[in-house]
Amino acid sequence: MPSEYTEPVEISPSVAEANRKAAEGSPADGAQDFEDANRQLLAPPDVPAVYSRTDSSKPVWNFAAYDFLTDGGEQPPAEVNASLWRQGTLTATAGLFLVVSSSSRAVYQVRGYDLSNMTIIEGDSGIIVIDPLACYETAQAALRLYRDTTGNRTPVVGLIYTHSHVDHFGGARGLFAERNDEVPDGLPVIAPDGFLEHAVSENVYAGPAMSRRAEYMYAANLDKSPHAQVGSGLGLTVSTGEVTLLPPTDSIGAAQAVTSDDWSPADVIPWRKGLHRRVIDGVRLLFQLTPGTEAPAEMNIYLPELRALCMAENATHTLHNILSLRGAEVRDAHAWATYLTDAIQTFGEQTEVEFASHHWPRWGKESILEFLSNQRDMYAYLNDQTLRLINRGYTGSEIAEELQHLPAGLAEHWYTQGYYGSLSHNFKAVYQRYMGWFDGNPARLWNLPPTEAGTRYVAAMGGAEAVVQKAQETYDSHDGDPQAYRWVVELLDHVIFADPATVSEQAAKDAKALQIKTFTQLGYGAENGPWRNFFLTGADELRSGPQRPASAGAPDLVHSMTLEQVFAALARSVDGPTAAREQRAAIVLQWHFTDTGQECTSTLRNGVLVYVAGKDLYAGKPQATITLTRAAFDSVLLAGPLFQQNFDAAVTSGAVQVDDLAAADTVFGYLTVPDPSFPIVTP
Repeated sequence: MPSEYTEPVEISPSVAEANRKAAEGSPADGAQDFEDANRQLLAPPDVPAVYSRTDSSKPVWNFAAYDFLTDGGEQPPAEVNASLWRQGTLTATAGLFLVVSSSSRAVYQVRGYDLSNMTIIEGDSGIIVIDPLACYETAQAALRLYRDTTGNRTPVVGLIYTHSHVDHFGGARGLFAERNDEVPDGLPVIAPDGFLEHAVSENVYAGPAMSRRAEYMYAANLDKSPHAQVGSGLGLTVSTGEVTLLPPTDSIGAAQAVTSDDWSPADVIPWRKGLHRRVIDGVRLLFQLTPGTEAPAEMNIYLPELRALCMAENATHTLHNILSLRGAEVRDAHAWATYLTDAIQTFGEQTEVEFASHHWPRWGKESILEFLSNQRDMYAYLNDQTLRLINRGYTGSEIAEELQHLPAGLAEHWYTQGYYGSLSHNFKAVYQRYMGWFDGNPARLWNLPPTEAGTRYVAAMGGAEAVVQKAQETYDSHDGDPQAYRWVVELLDHVIFADPATVSEQAAKDAKALQIKTFTQLGYGAENGPWRNFFLTGADELRSGPQRPASAGAPDLVHSMTLEQVFAALARSVDGPTAAREQRAAIVLQWHFTDTGQECTSTLRNGVLVYVAGKDLYAGKPQATITLTRAAFDSVLLAGPLFQQNFDAAVTSGAVQVDDLAAADTVFGYLTVPDPSFPIVTP
């Protein structure tokens, strides 16, 4: 990408004024958040950064990079929405915190060491960890801070994942760095039912695309400064170290819930149907499953002995996402609200402290009930008001414009502001959940793709130079028009995506330069952390081109996948049109795994790779039989993106045996390689 796009973008007076006004009329209870975020801080971070264990020069988490958030003056810089700046300063508060304690128990949190929190419960003979952050290195550092501060050297005796997102399991093996990565035999690893299926779905099936979009959403590659990344609302950013996973040994929900006959006074709360219970190292834990809320597999946890409630990621100090901008399944706002009601009714009377997998705790029953109730009302409002307007004929984008504010009773709290999820994209997400992508207007049923549309729009508007001139005029005279920048980026998007043969070199250069400025103004003015990150990362990509992903690989995910999941992932990379055209007859491969005793059949037919456990009775005679171990198969998968090349190398080395390599290679030759750096703001 040319280097001419280097001129810094000065904030426009109208955006600066809007940012300043963002602090006016804000909720009045702000001081309590700062008190709670710093309450019972036992130790701040003892290092300026956490470095990769494979490259000691590469930081995977940088505390010092965010010093500008906590060392600045009382007035936020003009280039940052004042409300988002406030949230950034709160999420930059890092260290080891005591959440609650009794004579024999204590709960600690390490916060600000990753996007998420690590929670540590002291048991009779060891510690139980809830949500071990996103990578090996930050989990190792967080546990070390706990040990050095408290002096507690007892072993990790239990591990709990509240849900299936990577920032809540990726650091699992880092907890055992102090044991040379040796995981104790019989270690209970507890997760909600369906955890592994959904973890694989997000991180493998659509992993490359989600990871690429996550580069925009969390902006880990952007500079950390008032002119660039100031956090993501839910936390600062996501760490970029080694993602690991210890597969669950115990799935909450797979077995029967606790019956009323088995209930005990030690459980504290009244029995109700659907609760699960485990006792680990003397610590009694009650689990409320909440599938379809913030994650497809998620659960809240209650500690009766301490009257403490862990709300996972179902209630945080922000409006959350109904559909994450990085991509995910659309969440069920109605179910989310319903499970919050269940949590209130079940645990509310007997809860004295509430904590979560992000942000800071709340103390006191009255404060907790108000918080959970308003969070519940917020998701119910999103769901119900979207449906009300759907049934009046509104489309998703129209609903987002019609309902730009929460009711006063909800909007008056800091914890309902749109720092991570926004009202705009959440209303559209609820629409998508019920109605899909199509708004019913046949004019939008068969839209042209961006390049074809851009070429025709630009031609219809008089050519690229005329479109850029109109965009420049709108940019220069935008004051008083709150939609001006939105219109400018739409105009310029058509020029940037138009067929290069129809756009002069100068017009293309001018369009990108102005788009950089407009993206930056929209980023400066965003209250929502991911929106700011998307706009500013888009501007950065226009300057410098797509960047390589900052995150490391995740071999533990591959090792944890079932054969069915592995072949499902391979099937999603098949070049179906080419395979169907060139291979009219099916190609059948029989697989034998000597270490596990498993057999399976894969058949390439009609451009589809079909998996059948055991022998496929109707596929016909195999063209090739492949004999290997599961470990060898995993090595082939992890050796690099070129599966056929890796497979052939394994055959040459003797790790894999195949009686017809040509047949196998024909199938594997249709497996395509994902592009981890595909362009987003350019064709």
